[in-house]
Amino acid sequence: MSEPSSGTRFLRFGIFEVDLEAGELRKNGARLRLQEQPFQVLVALLENAGRVVTRDDLRQKIWPADTFVDFDHSLNTAVNKIREVLGDSAASPRFVETLARRGYRFIAPVNGVEVLASNLPYAQTRNGVSTAEPALHPELHVPIPHRGVVRALFGLIQVMYLAFYISALYHLRGVDRVVGDALPDWVAIVTVVVVMVTGAIGIPLRFYLFSSVAFDFRKLGDTFRRLFPFILAMDQLWAIAPFLLLPKIGVGLALAATAALLYVPFSERTLVRMAYWGEKLLATSF
Repeated sequence: MSEPSSGTRFLRFGIFEVDLEAGELRKNGARLRLQEQPFQVLVALLENAGRVVTRDDLRQKIWPADTFVDFDHSLNTAVNKIREVLGDSAASPRFVETLARRGYRFIAPVNGVEVLASNLPYAQTRNGVSTAEPALHPELHVPIPHRGVVRALFGLIQVMYLAFYISALYHLRGVDRVVGDALPDWVAIVTVVVVMVTGAIGIPLRFYLFSSVAFDFRKLGDTFRRLFPFILAMDQLWAIAPFLLLPKIGVGLALAATAALLYVPFSERTLVRMAYWGEKLLATSF
């Protein structure tokens, strides 16, 4: 069986994280209780993710030859405890797959995170020179950010759009007056209708997205990808909202605000991919 690199401290899969140095298993940062032997079995499977780890391999690594135990019973118990703490099952595995009479295989993607030997974030030094780099996001190829910060930014964007929708609907007469002065009558009517319809639809949509990220809905990544074409269309329409304030803010500021709002839906998509990449990989691994 392979061994982790000398700088690897954390092994992450989905919402779980194994701290090799502390000997701890965590779920969303909260420590889970797992006895020593099941923990060692889990680490052995994680270090060989995607490959079959035979029962004999596990015996040699975890149960020395001079240890007098019922190996089969001990190993089965250890695997059952791993599945119990991960919320997994033998019949429909998401993490640990059993291969009859052969061994086990960890089937979820695992991400190893390097750390500095000096205990500084991101890793080790060699002859006084930093050599390791941060663990990179597997899709975006940027250092993996703190999920709490990413989720907070995504939530703030939803609050911003909620404020847009509620303010526009509350000042609908003012919107009608502004567009009526600047556009032909039929265009003004269409614009007001579009504001009413998209605002009425957007309010529950934004509440849904805000509550999903607030409660850390684990399938938000997949849900947002399906909703994105609709969200993109709505957000592009609302990107011209600053022009409704043209008499107050002027053309220059309205153009700058519109340019920024045109980019926001793509920012939302990136934030979701940063926060929920593990769940996407897990979903596509079966």
